[in-house]
Amino acid sequence: MHFDFFPSRTLTLYLARLFIARIVAMLVMLVLVLQLLDLLGESGKILAHAGNGEAQLWTYVSLRAPQLVATFLPYSVLLGTLITFFTLNQNSEIIAMRAGGLSAHQILAPMLMTAAVVSLANFVFNERVVTRSTATLKAWQAADFGPIPREATVHADVYMADGSNILAADNAQGFGKAMHLTGVTWYERDARGVIVAQFRSPAAAYAAPGWRLDDPVRFDARAIATSRPGPVVIGQGVTPAQIEMTAVDADSQGIFSLSRSIGRLNAAGRRTSELDGKWWHKISGPMAALLMPLLGAVAAFGLARSGQLLIRAVIGMALGFAYFVVDNAALALGNFGGYPPLVAAWAPFLLFLLLGETVLIRTEE
Repeated sequence: MHFDFFPSRTLTLYLARLFIARIVAMLVMLVLVLQLLDLLGESGKILAHAGNGEAQLWTYVSLRAPQLVATFLPYSVLLGTLITFFTLNQNSEIIAMRAGGLSAHQILAPMLMTAAVVSLANFVFNERVVTRSTATLKAWQAADFGPIPREATVHADVYMADGSNILAADNAQGFGKAMHLTGVTWYERDARGVIVAQFRSPAAAYAAPGWRLDDPVRFDARAIATSRPGPVVIGQGVTPAQIEMTAVDADSQGIFSLSRSIGRLNAAGRRTSELDGKWWHKISGPMAALLMPLLGAVAAFGLARSGQLLIRAVIGMALGFAYFVVDNAALALGNFGGYPPLVAAWAPFLLFLLLGETVLIRTEE
């Protein structure tokens, strides 16, 4: 019996190469298929803008592909684990390794090491590539796939209260006093919260204070009449700083910039539990790849050696996908305040880590 955590150097490199080759193959296959399906759904919107053509389709692919890689890399590790173990078991290589005195954990060690490297690479890829491509893609989508404004899009779907009145806009562009809104709707409400008038305008500029609508259309809810009152200033209690503070997009920010954004919101007394959960998930999310060899080990090790490889592979796949379901559910509950952010981000990881270790120890060790 070997007491080293890793098997021999030759066997470690053999298993690691076998595993990483299958991860890359699964990732390429998933990204190609999903990118094709996604492009089929979005190509109509992209080409609907005058002047867009093949170049813009390739631009969309270059911005969307990093998101697909980051999202489906853990799935690729799961599928790579199942295919690797299925092949090793079918060729009796697992039995040969066990006969040579290796424990189940020693056989898993090279794959766990590979998965740890993949998790680290996924984290760095998210921070350096995915956040930037996501910010650019969202700005492009906010511009209906037209030219992206020079000013960065601060926020989409602005919704701010000014007393009993409501200011809504499709998006906000620019910063500070240079900020302007597009697709603006202003709801005037009485003390009971009943809408008495509505203003619509394609754009609004900051008037310090308030927002100037140059060519609004006013609908009087009491008289049931429409009019064009000319330039009007609305929302004097809403400032660009308030919009910027509600414009934090965790998917478009790295972990350090998100930390600063959360700090500013905390200083202003704003609720940040949703952003806190996403901050923690920037770490726990990439680490999902580290769990996949453990959860997929049932494809190599089982209670019975009855040749039911396909059934054990299906069980391993079910365990892996169950983790992703529970992880998404916990994050959603954390966003609604059902779980503390730390628990929402890490509880699924720890739960399935214990579950995988329990199954492995009870059946093989």
